[in-house]
Amino acid sequence: MSPAAHAVTAKVVRVVDGDTIEVSIDGSDEDVRYIGIDTPETVKPDTPVQCYGPQASAEDHRLVEGRTVRLVFDRERRDVYGRLLAYVYVGKRFVNAALVRDGYARTLTIPPNTAHAGLFGRLAAQAGRAGRGLWGAC
Repeated sequence: MSPAAHAVTAKVVRVVDGDTIEVSIDGSDEDVRYIGIDTPETVKPDTPVQCYGPQASAEDHRLVEGRTVRLVFDRERRDVYGRLLAYVYVGKRFVNAALVRDGYARTLTIPPNTAHAGLFGRLAAQAGRAGRGLWGAC
């Protein structure tokens, strides 16, 4: 796969929750799950709203809603649910990393998509030590 095939530009049409968005790519809508992070649940069927879930969802709305984003793929392009798996950027801001750094998300490393696992682990440890976000609230 060429390097250009590892990234696409997309328009965010809907924020589902803290770690999932719906985007439009060349006129087709796609669900995108952020790689390497997990935010507390707010919309998962048969699952209660989890501590800090609403705040994580609100932050994701603030970061990406209505914006053009760059989706960067890792080793696997889709998960078992058919969602695209991506690292999400708004300009130079690395959204996955920002959510972990600011305490809205924990790490979720699922091989082989591990390109930024070390970074996310360091950011989560720093957020935990500082009691940021969910680390201080939950």
